[in-house]
Parts: sequence; structure tokens; C-alpha cells
Amino acid sequence: MTGVPASAAGGSSGAHGARGPAAAADGAASEVSGSASGPEGGGRTPRGGKIAAAAVNQASVWNVANLLTMLRLVLVPGFVALMLANGGYDPAWRSLAWAAFAIAMITDLFDGHLARTYNLVTDFGKIADPIADKAIMGAALICLSGLGDLPWWVTGVILGRELGITLLRFLVIRYGVIPASRGGKLKTLTQGVAVGMYVLALTGWLATLRFWVMAAAVVLTVVTGLDYVRQAIVLRRRGIAERAAALEEKEA
Repeated sequence: MTGVPASAAGGSSGAHGARGPAAAADGAASEVSGSASGPEGGGRTPRGGKIAAAAVNQASVWNVANLLTMLRLVLVPGFVALMLANGGYDPAWRSLAWAAFAIAMITDLFDGHLARTYNLVTDFGKIADPIADKAIMGAALICLSGLGDLPWWVTGVILGRELGITLLRFLVIRYGVIPASRGGKLKTLTQGVAVGMYVLALTGWLATLRFWVMAAAVVLTVVTGLDYVRQAIVLRRRGIAERAAALEEKEA
């Protein structure tokens, strides 16, 4: 969600004219190193210049997109504590747990968009964002199954799919990147709504409705997972064929 699945690493960049913090950091670093050159500097970096440049580059990690990702990571233990408070069946505590889960899902929608639009993509974000996505979803599913509200096989299917597709992406990354599909985004949204409804202590027709929403989420999880496997196979075959063609052209 990636999360999913996946969120700060792809997409189109924003059309804003202002330079992002990353570009500003590069410019500042250039000014630091540039001030060291010239007749007086003799082309040598002044003492402490490299340290100052490194500090500027490190500061770019502390941007709003990464802060939202960190917030999601911090919310995970808080969500678990709220979910299991007072035995795990208190409607009031479950409502607070739902609020924490909802905040995590909402920030997931914004951090990747902000990172791409304002050029805030960092290596930290690429690693932490999918971890945060899977951590909050995994914590919710495991808590629900542990409390008996959700069958363990549902948790196994969803988490198994997420971990499997993540591993698959790494296995075929040498041949290319598997893009997030519309089905995958719909799956993430449906999972979030379904799990959120299970976190709340719903009864009556709402409890029946959440069952069908979760059923739709499970179907989308399996279907989109199989589609990603197909894409990975096609991508691998295409990559092998292109490498073979390039090798033959080089030998010719």
C-alpha cells in the first residue's frame, strides 16, 4: 500500500517550478565545495567543508514525506496497545485503535504523493515507506486474528501475498520494475476499508457488510497477486531476450 505496496519509488514528478529540498541541498553542497576552489583555496576543500556538505545532504532526509512515514511507524505499537487494551473487546479502545489505523492509512496516501511532487524522494523513504505500510496492516490483521475476529487463513493470504510480491519485485529488479497497477491500488484501498471496519466493534448489518468487503479484499488480493506474478514472468523473459540480443549484436 507497499507497499503498497511500493509508494515513494515511482510515479510522475511534479510540475512545480520551485526546487525541492534535495535540489537545494545539492546546490548548497556545490557552494560549499565551490568556495574552497580558486586562487586562495588552491583547489583544496577548506577544513570542515566536507562535513558541512554532508550535513546539508543529511538534512534533506527530514522532509515532510519521510516524517509522515516515520509517524506511521510510530503508530504501529500505539495501535497494537490500543487494540489489545482491556482485553481487546472494549468498544471505546477499539474506536481509538481505529483512529490510529485511519491516520496511518491517510498518511500513506499523502507521503508518496508529496515525495514525488516536491522532489522529496530519498533512499530512506524508499525503504521505510513499504515497511511502514506492511507493518500497520500486518499488526491489524494479526491482532484481529488473535482476538478471534478474523480467520487466520485470511491473515495468511493477505500477508503471504504482500511479502511474496515484495520478494518477487526484488528477484526481477535486474530486468526492470513491476509498476503498481490500478488493481493493486484498489486492493490496497479495499483492504484498508475492510480491516478498518473489523477494528471497529460493529454489529448488525454493518457487521455483515464488513464481511463482504473483506471477501472482496481477499479476492482482489489473490487476483492482483497472480497478475503481478504474470508481469514478473513476462518482464524476466523480455529482459533475458534483450540481453541475449545485445550479446549477439556485440559479438557480431
